[in-house]
Amino acid sequence: MADILSLTDITKRYGSFEAVKDLSFSVGRGSIVGFLGPNGAGKTSTIRMILGLAAPTSGRIEVLGADDGRKVRDRIGFLPEERGLYRKMNPVDAVAYMAALKGVPVSEGRRRARELLEAQGLGDALKRPMKALSKGMAQKVQLVSAIAHRPELVILDEPFSGLDPVNQQGLERMIRDLADQGSTVLFSTHVMQHAERLCQKVVLMARGQKVFEGPVAEARAAAPRFLLLEGTLDRAAVQALPGVTDVEPAGDGFRARLATGAQPQAALKAAFERGLDVSRFEAPEPSLHDAFIVLTGDDQ
Repeated sequence: MADILSLTDITKRYGSFEAVKDLSFSVGRGSIVGFLGPNGAGKTSTIRMILGLAAPTSGRIEVLGADDGRKVRDRIGFLPEERGLYRKMNPVDAVAYMAALKGVPVSEGRRRARELLEAQGLGDALKRPMKALSKGMAQKVQLVSAIAHRPELVILDEPFSGLDPVNQQGLERMIRDLADQGSTVLFSTHVMQHAERLCQKVVLMARGQKVFEGPVAEARAAAPRFLLLEGTLDRAAVQALPGVTDVEPAGDGFRARLATGAQPQAALKAAFERGLDVSRFEAPEPSLHDAFIVLTGDDQ
């Protein structure tokens, strides 16, 4: 899969402050990539450099074959974290106007606007002013305005921020649809669950630096496994199970941390062989959030 975006040793300084430090990653054509990290991790600064809105202090960016995002801006769709459309415009006019800025004829832009907005359940709101729409509806219009010109690369900065669960699910469907139609999607978020459901690959950031790049499953593998055992149990007996490194009380039993590579089944087998009174046993898979805590060093 050819890379549609690549960053090589990117650093961005604002005075003496390094917002981004020696960042390198790539985005393959047709993929959905999560750009993840807490607020202040350097995600928005990086996005601005990709778009050509800010120049890196050092390093190289290549986007759609160009060395400056401004040279290929008509092939990029962008949803900024700070939303904003003309409040007196109706959705069709707002989308058509934004598409026209990317070279789409107004009549074609209006046709695409109606088609896309109706597909998002906004058919009844086509003639209402933006200021009369709910936040979720307005955000859908904003996203449609970012993709009406059919961009090859779509960049979404914190797209789920402020949306209720229903609208978050709708936005996830839109992102999948974009990829199915051939677009490449890079979205930033500090909520790991969206990336777990959507992404083939994630880039994790902390304090301006990349701490991981790769498939979600590989990120999860960096997190420790835990066992939850309930019953009439002795802490020392649980601590003695194979692979267990630490034990803490939890509910009606204990939560046991496993060493890297240890198998939960081995601990369960040993518990039964030793006659432990286990009434409940769980070994949940680590989440991407668990992995992020470990990879960023915030588990201390």
